[in-house]
Amino acid sequence: MELIQLIVAAIWFILPAYVANATPVVLGGGKPIDGGHTFIDGRPIFGPGKTIRGFISGLAAGFVLGVLQGLATGQLHLYSALGFLLALGALVGDLLGSFIKRRVNLERGSAAPVLDQLSFVVLALLFASLVSVPSWEIILIILIITPPIHLATNFIGHKLKLKDRPY
Repeated sequence: MELIQLIVAAIWFILPAYVANATPVVLGGGKPIDGGHTFIDGRPIFGPGKTIRGFISGLAAGFVLGVLQGLATGQLHLYSALGFLLALGALVGDLLGSFIKRRVNLERGSAAPVLDQLSFVVLALLFASLVSVPSWEIILIILIITPPIHLATNFIGHKLKLKDRPY
């Protein structure tokens, strides 16, 4: 497979995770998923930026995209499951990243290179492996392209006044 085809295949595969990770920025808000509770260290579990509405909207958006991919390819069952698992994994990975950032006393919105860009995609790939494991080339491309895509979309979100910080 040529490099361009591999990149397109990688984006096609991981797209529900990307969409799930981005959707809460636009549709989130409301009650924090941790209910405002703190962990045993006295810090927020996830913080006020991780909301129930954001989680549910991200999960729904990733799943719907998976359904659309399934309809487009004639593999509805596979892509529906894959969309759901990629979205769920991405959101759990993002929560894990926030949990870790709170444990090391980083404020909401603080940069944590690598953790911010890859925690969501690594968990998405792990969850998706329950139904489909892409080739090692696809996984490698996903891991390489995700940080610059993540940074670019955050920059755009900042310019659109959807995010406080451009990273």
